[in-house]
Amino acid sequence: MLTSEFEYKLPAELIAQEPPERRGTSRMLVIHRGSGLIEHRMIGDIAEFLSSDDLMVLNDTKVFPARLQGSWSDSGGALELLLLHPLAAAKNKAGDGHVRRWLCMCGSGRKVRMGLNAIFAGGELRAEIVEPREEGFCVVIFHSVRDLMSLLEEHGLTPVPPYIKRVSDERLERLDRERYQTIYARERGAVAAPTAGLHFTDEIFADLNQRGIKRQFVTLHVGPGTFKPVKSEFVEEHCMDAERYAVSEECAAEINACRARGGRVVCVGSTTVRTLESVAACFEGDIRQADGCSSIFIYPPFDFQVTDVMLTNFHLPRSTLIMMVCALAGRDLIMRAYQEAVSERYRFFSYGDCMLIL
Repeated sequence: MLTSEFEYKLPAELIAQEPPERRGTSRMLVIHRGSGLIEHRMIGDIAEFLSSDDLMVLNDTKVFPARLQGSWSDSGGALELLLLHPLAAAKNKAGDGHVRRWLCMCGSGRKVRMGLNAIFAGGELRAEIVEPREEGFCVVIFHSVRDLMSLLEEHGLTPVPPYIKRVSDERLERLDRERYQTIYARERGAVAAPTAGLHFTDEIFADLNQRGIKRQFVTLHVGPGTFKPVKSEFVEEHCMDAERYAVSEECAAEINACRARGGRVVCVGSTTVRTLESVAACFEGDIRQADGCSSIFIYPPFDFQVTDVMLTNFHLPRSTLIMMVCALAGRDLIMRAYQEAVSERYRFFSYGDCMLIL
């Protein structure tokens, strides 16, 4: 299958640079797979499309301020690190501070070499490059007197995706800290938000509760691979980055109970879909308590074993995410829906509007 089959034209001004003024006011394009009908609604209407037999599953990962801006110790040149996930702990020979080993992405005007050092957080944090890797990745050991996470909370920046343009702006950084995070985030570890969940408010959850629609949570720590373009000519040649996930025993039991009563599993976001379909693939269609790393790549044709309904944002052309929604609803229907969303001036991508696929 050609990657070019998942291309579409998007005016740059439709890429949302900020969230809506109030959370929970986004537009929601509704696709009925059976009939091909497309409706234009609001996210606050979502409960009208669900029933008390259904189960909504969301990703409770929490974004941390993973971007650090600093300077090289030897030259004073600027660099930026994006902390991805911790590796095995490193020993601190001096015994007088915190030392942590992380996989990072490095943005710098110079070639990253082993042994280079950089300074961050006003001198409180030193980073030592111990293993350069391909495509800008590297292994870094951080040295600090204070706990690394407390330094990140004070000096780190929210890792909004590259199509959201940011310069030094305190207002926007405060906005991103609050709004590039779901209201139910609790498991710290993501460097990108599960954006379909950004639309939910306490009021929307109260409406779901009143209608008897239950919720459960999985955890998948979203990595930078979620924005990785498919560069190969053929879809099948693309490799997904692995991401850590966990499904609790309680969540698995609720999903199985939902399926037994004939209800629908409503997945909020591509990360929830990836998590549940990964677990189902491991257990011959069953959902059980599980944790591990998923590199599942969902593209047409794909036999979904768990996902019945999906809430998702609008995705980049040629991305693995638009391929996933095409696998669920059919490429022709999705491309028609995207065309209509462009015509109706929907807002696109992380801070944009959403789509409900029934």
